Amino acid sequence: MKVIYSGETDARAMKEAIVDASKKLMTDEKCVWLEADLAGCDGVKGLMNDSERYINCGIAESNMIGICAGLSSNGMKPYCHSFAPFVSRRTFDQAFLSAGYAHNPITVIGTDSGICAAFNGGTHMPFEDTATYRLIPESIVCDATDYAMLYNFLLMAKDMDGVKYVRCTRKAFQAFYEDDAKFEIGKGIVAREGSDCLIVACGIMMHEAMQAAEKLAGEGIECAVIDPFTIKPLDVELIREYAKKCGKVVVAENHNKIGGLVSAVQDAIVDLGCKFGYVAIEDEYGQVGPQDFLREEYKLTDTHIAEVVKSL
Repeated sequence: MKVIYSGETDARAMKEAIVDASKKLMTDEKCVWLEADLAGCDGVKGLMNDSERYINCGIAESNMIGICAGLSSNGMKPYCHSFAPFVSRRTFDQAFLSAGYAHNPITVIGTDSGICAAFNGGTHMPFEDTATYRLIPESIVCDATDYAMLYNFLLMAKDMDGVKYVRCTRKAFQAFYEDDAKFEIGKGIVAREGSDCLIVACGIMMHEAMQAAEKLAGEGIECAVIDPFTIKPLDVELIREYAKKCGKVVVAENHNKIGGLVSAVQDAIVDLGCKFGYVAIEDEYGQVGPQDFLREEYKLTDTHIAEVVKSL
């Protein structure tokens, strides 16, 4: 896996990965795309006219998940999208029972995850969506870091069993991986080597982690940075290897500290006796504000990561 991160923002918005993946996926006649009246938000509006396998379910996400499960039970390969809170906490029962328990594979895309909801505020700001999907047995959960990861995850999900959930921002973000990078479910990526502390990060926090590692290197602290790719299943072997080597672990995520990446990593290394810290959402609700303000408000910055590393 070649890491191409330079700190520069990709010219493409993350939602373009959804559009590009949908075009390729829909060449498979078994694929169906469902939206909760948000085709304009994720960019797939063109599917409305180009495919008979596009269904606008309206603002009825629980019903949309139920339709996905029904389509899946008849051999179709459904993908559905809405803002992350509405395809997680609102639809949990349908995703758990109609899809997961009934063994009907579906792929769910939740955009504007965590503080990425910005001006839509607390009602649209999910700090718990990763946790809800991790609770579904045999589910696969990804917090997409860049265009390449999101695009590739969506293509990989088509023929996989279980409930697949990917959360992401819709906006432009830093590029980390080449477009033709080969990802593997349950296999993390070492984005930076180091032996003093391990930083495990995902989604929009990968950029903050890399920036923190660069700053700390200037102070003589060399941090390894791992992107897990999938939070479930987690690459426990890789994380334990670097945790043993470093003896100190910090997790950074745009999610509540309970049930997300923080919990997953902590469970994976609990017996190693490592010093542990995190940068994540505490026990609180979301609020309205620009993303830069929210990063500071919820302490999700490279500065906060560096402070936690140094405290260990």
